[in-house]
This record gives sequence, C-alpha cells and structure tokens, in this order.
Amino acid sequence: MQNYTKNKKRQNLNTFCLCKVLCVGSIVCSISMTVSTPSAICILPTSGWEAARAMGLAAALWRLPRQQDKHLIVNFGREITKTKIVIEDLPSGFAVSPFVNPDGAESLFIEADLYVRLGENAANAIEKYGVPESHAVRRRWEQKVSELSKSTSKSSSASDWQFVENKNQQQYFENTVAAAVAAIEAGQMQKVVLSRTKKAQLPVHFNPVEAFEKLCVAYPNAFVSLVFLPHLGQIWLGATPETLVSLDEAGIFKTVSLAGTQSAYSADGQLLTARQAQWTHKEIEEQALVSRYIIECFKKIRVREYVEEGPKTVIAGNLMHLRTDYTVDTNEIRFSQLGSVMLELLHPTSAVCGMPKFPALQFIQNHEDYPRELYSGFMGPVNVGNETHLFVNLRCLKIENGMATLYAGGGITEDSTPEKEWNETELKCQTLLSVV
Repeated sequence: MQNYTKNKKRQNLNTFCLCKVLCVGSIVCSISMTVSTPSAICILPTSGWEAARAMGLAAALWRLPRQQDKHLIVNFGREITKTKIVIEDLPSGFAVSPFVNPDGAESLFIEADLYVRLGENAANAIEKYGVPESHAVRRRWEQKVSELSKSTSKSSSASDWQFVENKNQQQYFENTVAAAVAAIEAGQMQKVVLSRTKKAQLPVHFNPVEAFEKLCVAYPNAFVSLVFLPHLGQIWLGATPETLVSLDEAGIFKTVSLAGTQSAYSADGQLLTARQAQWTHKEIEEQALVSRYIIECFKKIRVREYVEEGPKTVIAGNLMHLRTDYTVDTNEIRFSQLGSVMLELLHPTSAVCGMPKFPALQFIQNHEDYPRELYSGFMGPVNVGNETHLFVNLRCLKIENGMATLYAGGGITEDSTPEKEWNETELKCQTLLSVV
C-alpha cells in the first residue's frame, strides 16, 4: 500500500494551459497559446481516454451531475497502488474503492499525470502535473490521440447484446430475499441490500466512449464515469445518482440519503412527475433507515451543525427515488477533515449494505453468489480544482475478457416481497441497457 502524506509535494491543479480551439467537424483541435508551447494536437477528453486504453494506461473520464464539462485524468505508467483515501493528504487524481474495504486500504488511486477538461463553450484546458512535454509516454499518447481523432467507428445497438442465460438466477435471488426477510423478522438485522448480475457477450462494435457520451445525454443528473484499470484488465462504465462525499472549494461538505425505488413511468408508458410518485411504507422506511444511518455518523463525531433537506422524490432516468440532502460548512465548524472522516464512517452505507452494517455485510457475503468487486463501492475525482466528488458506484457495468457484467440491487426490509425485488433489479439494469 502506498502512503501519501501531508508533506508530499502537492501537484498543482490550478496551473493550466489555456488553449485556442478550432472545430473541425466533431473534432476539437487545441493550439497552445502559452509560453511553454505544447505541440498542436487534436484533443477531446473522450479521445484521450481511448488513447490511454489503447496504450494500457490507467485513465478516468467523467461528467459531474448537472454539468456539461467532460473531464479526463491519465496516469502515464506509474503503478496504480492501493491506498487509504484521506482527501487532505492526496494529490490530484481519481479514487476507486471496492465494496468490501474494511479498513479503507483496498482503495485504488489514479494519480493525475495529465488532466483535460472540455467545457460547454468548447474551451479546452490542459493541466499538467510534473510530466514534461518531452516525457516519452506522454508524446506517444498525444500521437495516439491524433490518430484516433481521425478514425471512425461503428457502434452497437441494444439488439446486439447477447445475454448469458441463467435459468436458476431468479429463483436463487428470490430465495435469498425470503431468507433475508426471515433474518430481519428474527431480529438479526433491520435491512440488507441484496444484488445480482446480468451478463452478456460484449457486442463486436461496442464502443465504451460512445456509450459514455450517450449516458451523459440520457442522465443529466447522474455522475457518469468511464474508468480503465489496466492492471485488472477491467473497464467500468456507470451513471450513478448517489453522492457519497462531496467537498467543494468553499469547504461545503455534502452527502445524500438515497433509497426507495419505483418506475418513473406509468403502466401505459407515460413519464410521471415527482408529484405523482406514490411511496409505500416499505420504501419510506427503507430510505429513513439510510437517513438515520447518516445522522448516527454525524453524532459519532459530534457534528450537530448540519442542514437536512428532504426527503423528496427525485427522478433518475427511468426510476424514481426518495432523497434527503445533508450539508455542512466545514469552515464554520473548523473541521477540514470532515470529508475523510465521514467517508470512512459512511462506506459502505446502508443504501448498499444494510443496518446494522456488520450483520448485513456478513449476510451479503454468505448469500450473494458473486463478488461485488467495485460495484457499490465508490469512485470519483479527488482534489481536482480544489474539489472532491465521490459517488457510490451504482447503475454500472464491468467490461472484462469480452464480457459485460451489469449489476443491480435493492434494499430488503421485513415488508419486502421476493418477486417485486427481482422486478426492481430488472428495472435498474435497464438504466444502462436502454441507452448503451
């Protein structure tokens, strides 16, 4: 495990090279206007990610909720090591954590050797972190970007997906839900979140970058991400609605309680409004348990100065959820480490694990028939532009060895019905499948 300390020289995210932009069709070409004069190169964050993948370089591409800017971080070949995510000790980069991470030391950190941002007005910015323009890998990457910018590709459609049939999966999942309800009724826990997978042969023409772009358009309120981890041979694509820890430049900390799920469409296929949502006792209680969990975390560290807003109905693509927002001014309470402390306390939240945490976690590990890996873990940019935004890795798929694995889960309480819980996971799988 790599240790980052406060004494480590922080890579500067605020010094960047602004570029004049030329548009050629769908290609944005940047020409440096700075003293350092980087070589002219056609750059988009998307083509930069594709070039990194082609070269076997770790890379993260993302778009924050309710924003238009696309962001890219590339690591030019340094080993992607495991480290605990202590926000104030880390340089600029992108954090990735698995679901099972008991002491936090299993998190991965992609340190930023290069950062590219494309804004709404097509203003392309390149920010460098100690990797000179003469760096051999960087120069090869730039050449690859240029090559890819000139190429075209054919994308797949939903009809191209060939799913691997698992006849026993529904029965196994529903039996597990029934076992969970029995354990809850016996007093072993209050809630547990159970999940399942859906596997498909990756279509020949599937393009992860195009899928990312489609998700950005379809889900403007989600954190959309595309992460390549070469040492694992995995790509993770997702559009998650759930903030875990957010810390902005002004020191405002945010987290959310998000739970309860129903279709955003009526029986006749009409899109519903938030006011038309009708929540059951089971769904209201499921979300309330997550809210109580967050408040208990605040109490553990004696933070009382938080603002609570909600619950309210929010629409996330084809689904509706109940959400409560929590905000703390870390400067006002003089607690600059709140983001890191709450991250350690919150993960995994009761929205993806259950309550109490440890009995629920044990039940999951004993009954789920697959390893979650990064699903229901967290990921996001750390200290990029003096801000950190970490999200629960939901509504995601993993690409590995020519196979795509989708993940979906639901919160189980004493009022849960096995068949309804299965149907909820089917709805959640459609969040990605209906778009990519």
